[in-house]
Amino acid sequence: MHPLRRVLQAPRSLKWGPLSSVSCLLLRTCRAHCSVSSTSCLSPEGQSSEGVQRDFSSRLAAGPTFQHFLRNASDLQQKPSSPEVEDPPPYLTGDELLGRQRKVYLETYGCQMNVNDTEIAWSILQKSGYLRTSNLQEADVILLVTCSIREKAEQTIWNRLHQLKALKTKRQRSRVPLRIGILGCMAERLKGEILNREKMVDLLAGPDAYRDLPRLLAVVESGQQAANVLLSLDETYADVMPVQTSPSATSAFVSIMRGCDNMCSYCIVPFTRGRERSRPVASILDEVRKLSEQGLKEVTLLGQNVNSFQDNSEIQFNNAVSTNLSRGFTTNYKTKQGGLRFSHLLDQVSRIDPEMRIRFTSPHPKDFPDEVLQLIHERHNICKQIHLPAQSGSNRVLDAMRRGYSREAYVALVHHIRECIPGVSLSSDFITGFCGETEDDHLQTVSLLREVQYNAGFLFAYSMRQKTRAYHRLKDDVPEEVKLRRLEELITVFREEASRANEASVGCTQLVLVEGVSKRSSVDLCGRNDANLKVIFPDAEVEDVTNCGLKVRAQPGDYVLVKITSASSQTLKGHILCRTTMKDSSTYCLT
Repeated sequence: MHPLRRVLQAPRSLKWGPLSSVSCLLLRTCRAHCSVSSTSCLSPEGQSSEGVQRDFSSRLAAGPTFQHFLRNASDLQQKPSSPEVEDPPPYLTGDELLGRQRKVYLETYGCQMNVNDTEIAWSILQKSGYLRTSNLQEADVILLVTCSIREKAEQTIWNRLHQLKALKTKRQRSRVPLRIGILGCMAERLKGEILNREKMVDLLAGPDAYRDLPRLLAVVESGQQAANVLLSLDETYADVMPVQTSPSATSAFVSIMRGCDNMCSYCIVPFTRGRERSRPVASILDEVRKLSEQGLKEVTLLGQNVNSFQDNSEIQFNNAVSTNLSRGFTTNYKTKQGGLRFSHLLDQVSRIDPEMRIRFTSPHPKDFPDEVLQLIHERHNICKQIHLPAQSGSNRVLDAMRRGYSREAYVALVHHIRECIPGVSLSSDFITGFCGETEDDHLQTVSLLREVQYNAGFLFAYSMRQKTRAYHRLKDDVPEEVKLRRLEELITVFREEASRANEASVGCTQLVLVEGVSKRSSVDLCGRNDANLKVIFPDAEVEDVTNCGLKVRAQPGDYVLVKITSASSQTLKGHILCRTTMKDSSTYCLT
């Protein structure tokens, strides 16, 4: 059951703050018992306060009791959530919630989770009668799916809003005004600041409020601003089938959990996406099956801490078994018990389609027990590529970041992974210039990059975020110019080591999933290997090993064998040998 949201509108005689006309969304209540209009929450002109109080008391007495909410909560725990037809809120008619073929333009910024959020939001709007457009000029609604992980990401959105201001001003003179909305983490973090600073923004929807988009857009059509930034303890969109934003895509993202409980001192995610909660395994498997039926060849399981997955929806699995952590790692929260874990989900997903590659991101190093590593080693369609965010090579900085491990424990895990999964590809995240980081701390991070020799990496200068533990307890005392200098040094070292690591592939034959034509050359194709590295190769006629003697040109979604001839820190190049399948490719000696 989803919450009823209300619009509270003040009479003209009342003086409210700048958010007086914003859709207020602080109540989770029961639709079946509460059909009060929004304006009845405030005293209408001409009615005595005593009458209002008496009317309110009578409605309160007829409303749901505390036992009602306890009973409903118990029912939800005993059965998985399922789609239900929602009644319109009392201040809107069913017709007002319909899109009436208004055109929506969606822009996505940030991580893979935001790509998936865009697909979820569009699925909800499409069912309400909205149309999708790729032409900004013909859009009736522009929705920006935003990121707040760093200040630069937010500044990109402020700049984009400034660009859209002229377009909206021009459209205000037309019969159909342009509506602009901010979705995702930036809406959750900044809330009223966006509505106050940019009067052109009509709508805010946090990561847990996408189901409410039709209502919010209906409110906006009445001339008000609207917002829903309420975080949820249970929203996973398990019953919403995301709509692929690219019809020609060969791969898809599948969200398996939302939120994060790690509370690393630098990270804003727990405050913009809330606490961890996982989807029921059954709903994930259904989505992956549908993607397989559509012909997709690769699925990436998504979550802010994807390998801490814990499905508690089925009571028979809620036993007292504790989480198995990587050796030498700890958590910032009480050890979780029971439920179906990531190893179970990964096992089930990999069985659906032997010709579909399975990836997952973004994991935390603490959640790599041996059963997960063994499964990755055994299943040919689970990619032998692991993202292992380190963040720093200094124990002192790791402790300040509240990462829950030492450099020594991290390096031991790296060695253990490479022993369990021969030929595994490793990638990582690093933050430079964190609070109190000294030159010696920085050099320790440089040495970790050289020691591990990652195949891919994501490196950033630290950007302090409000609400985080670092914001309240630490000092952002590394000068910006020092952060940037250290970042350049890390990038240089990473590229040197990644080039060496990737050069080991030269002369080897690799299985590549074709994505399409290379962006830099119309005569070349582009795809990705098992390690998730980009591979470029000429578009040429080759043999199809499944149809002996047939000559074909590779198409997006095909598996091909490519012999690697050169390598850099980010890209491999080679020449195509044949079109094949994942099963048939096993007869070749692949790296």
